Amino acid sequence: MSRTLFTADLHLCHEGIIRLCARPFASVAEMNGSLTRIWNAVVGPDDRVFVLGDFAHRAADTAKLRALFDRLNGRKALIIGNHDDGVTQSLPWESVAQVAGVTVDGQRVWMSHYAHRSWPGKPRGTWQLFGHSHGRLPGTSQSCDVGVDCWGFAPVTVAQIRQRLLTLPPPEEDDLEFGSEMVP
Repeated sequence: MSRTLFTADLHLCHEGIIRLCARPFASVAEMNGSLTRIWNAVVGPDDRVFVLGDFAHRAADTAKLRALFDRLNGRKALIIGNHDDGVTQSLPWESVAQVAGVTVDGQRVWMSHYAHRSWPGKPRGTWQLFGHSHGRLPGTSQSCDVGVDCWGFAPVTVAQIRQRLLTLPPPEEDDLEFGSEMVP
């Protein structure tokens, strides 16, 4: 049975991210290898993984990046991040989009590389998953960072996200969804 998982901010091939995020790797090669092993330990060949941006950064060797991509289990979809250049976007993703919405295990999910204060379906329980902040932006009971720096470097399932969201405060009540009940 296939599953759907989420992740963000792998920053494959990006030496500077090791220092910037205090990642426990001595080199880019070690980081790339560890991220690949961790990914493949939790993602099966038929699973679908949404990468919410920044798959790689400064990957000068296109063939090496393609080889890393090909070693990762599952069917992969990209939500474009600020470091996802044309080389990254041209990898054989199942889909590439700026933002997207899906329903997984009955849960509606809105995905973007960036966190939002408001998103489609928020008043009706839709979650917003994001990356970009590397764990520096707190989530709410309806939104969270699915980046590798927040989840032990592994993609995560809806069940894992649900458990984390239960520990977070509710979102601000500033979201107005305009419809017939709002129009005088």
